[in-house]
Amino acid sequence: MKVKNLVTLTSIYILKKEKLVKTQSNKTHLKMLILKVNLTLRIFLFNGKEKICCIGSKMIEGGELMEKRFNDVQIECVTGDIANQTDISAVVNAANAVLKSGGGVAGALHRAAGPELAEAGKPIAPIQPGQAVITQAFALPNDYVIHCLGPVYGVDKPESSLLRQCCQHAIRLAEENKIRNIAFPSISTGAFGYPMEEAAEIAVDEVVKQTKHLRFALFSEKDEEIF
Repeated sequence: MKVKNLVTLTSIYILKKEKLVKTQSNKTHLKMLILKVNLTLRIFLFNGKEKICCIGSKMIEGGELMEKRFNDVQIECVTGDIANQTDISAVVNAANAVLKSGGGVAGALHRAAGPELAEAGKPIAPIQPGQAVITQAFALPNDYVIHCLGPVYGVDKPESSLLRQCCQHAIRLAEENKIRNIAFPSISTGAFGYPMEEAAEIAVDEVVKQTKHLRFALFSEKDEEIF
């Protein structure tokens, strides 16, 4: 799943509603901050020249999907539910240490998967900040759930390293299990208090180094973009 010769960018692009906006120059890695309520992203990486184009839109199960391509990154955006990503092999759970249901992403995934998901977590819990473990997905429309425990901001140190480890360990598990594609939520930005700007930059910076096909499913309580 690793990408060879990943093209570097000279700008940050932020997806605002239906537009990709060039906001800043002199950056060496792809850093995308997707900061819209219930926004779901899939990112494909290619080799080639920088470009921005709208491919079009179509209806899929769960919402309208917008396809865009820029700088050899194809993005599919759909307003939807991380627990209803029917064409994704694995979803990442922003888990708690004991791998039980809770609020936000964990609650949504556990409700959709059924009680078997919590049962499957018992033998491998508790996990530590930065760790990731994998289980079956049960009633979810996916093959696997990868459970990551992100850092509590201001408590678990160093936060940035632990968040990077979450992403690295999740993708390593995906590779080991021959998972074709993966959906990430925004880890640690809810009850754990991690600032969205910092968390989004770290997460995307890590995953684009290692995978060809991923989806960011980001959930926020505020209907606003940070930039």
